[in-house]
Amino acid sequence: MGALNEDTINKGLGVFQDPIDSKLITHLNSCVHCGLCAESCIYYLVTKDERLTPARKVDIVSSIYRRYYTLTGKIFPSLVNARDLDEQTTREMVDLLFGACTMCGRCTMHCSVGVDIAYLVKTGRTMLSEMGMVPATLQSTVNAAVVSGNNMSIPADEFVDTLKWMEEELIDEVNDPKALIPIDEPGKRVLYTLNPREPKFYPLSIAAMAKIFFAAGESWTLSTKMYDVTNYAYFSGNSSEASLIAGRLWNETEALKSQTLVLAECGHGSRAFRWEAPNYLQKHFPFEVITSVECIAKYIREGKIRLDPDKIKDVVTLHDPCNLVRNGGIIHEQRYILHQFIHGFVEMTPHGTDNYCCGGGGGQLAMSEYNERRMKIAEIKADQIRKTGAKIVLAPCHNCVDQLTQINIQFKLGVQIKTLAEIVADALILDQK
Repeated sequence: MGALNEDTINKGLGVFQDPIDSKLITHLNSCVHCGLCAESCIYYLVTKDERLTPARKVDIVSSIYRRYYTLTGKIFPSLVNARDLDEQTTREMVDLLFGACTMCGRCTMHCSVGVDIAYLVKTGRTMLSEMGMVPATLQSTVNAAVVSGNNMSIPADEFVDTLKWMEEELIDEVNDPKALIPIDEPGKRVLYTLNPREPKFYPLSIAAMAKIFFAAGESWTLSTKMYDVTNYAYFSGNSSEASLIAGRLWNETEALKSQTLVLAECGHGSRAFRWEAPNYLQKHFPFEVITSVECIAKYIREGKIRLDPDKIKDVVTLHDPCNLVRNGGIIHEQRYILHQFIHGFVEMTPHGTDNYCCGGGGGQLAMSEYNERRMKIAEIKADQIRKTGAKIVLAPCHNCVDQLTQINIQFKLGVQIKTLAEIVADALILDQK
């Protein structure tokens, strides 16, 4: 970080005034400092560092508001704990709001007066983004998506080669030349997206969902122009970059004339597009948007796919991604799917909307600056998994899959980490042609 100047400070403060947001002002003034949120936060539970409590994160944002936008804060700042937006404050903001928060929303759910703490953390991140103070590794991920169209800068020819490779594997597996992975085909009912980690590191996840589409007889396609479901700009706090990325996916869905956009297993990508994009793009979806979890559940209900209840014999547990479950409300569909064919399904404690974050959300996996802290707070998730006795851990989110894979190695859990599509594909009953 360089020295601050008046122009930089004014850009940060502008978040409070343009436009005036009544929700923001309400939540900035609502915290009663009861401290109950501390026990909901994985950072505090593991470290017992009071500086990392959600209330402290709220206070650092609200203290700046009080300093510049309340009469008492302007005249007698020390009386109301009002702080100048100076270099010391901004350094602390970066560490607390980016380096010690996944924006999981568990604290918001447990707040005694209903303060939207995650929303205020994002507001603080937006201030820092306006001031050019997003951690370099997170910003580089956003830059990659803005420049190349995907957050891993995968060239189009490399992407197509991976898809063709997976198509060949799928044809061999199901012994049917019609088991194709369509590319850039207009007029298909479904446009499917991917997390770029799939073609880069987890290509079998692509084959798994392609196998499900094949079994269901779905009319679908992938786009080489815009397939990235992720949107790290939403979590960096940069609304203009988030709008650019979301707008590209929106435009590609319309260009290919698809009726339904199916979002891959990516909790934060689903949140950033399905639930948040209409807000910052300020328009309604002209097409259906669903997650792959909902898509698979629908296929089962409609009898389009069948699953072998004797295929998976190991004990299975489920990790609930924060952005998909707590922030998105997709709670029951994945459980409906698992109950169709998993006999040894064991829930984590707690689970559902109260489940603990894995520690990789909110851009944490992209910020290598905080790797040590990220893996420290992962102790809670490792302990949850151990207590289930499961041999397979499912996570309908590739961000969570990455974090859980690292947890599995560091804490020597000895489990398999799978996406929902992968375990469903393993148990598919295919009609003999």
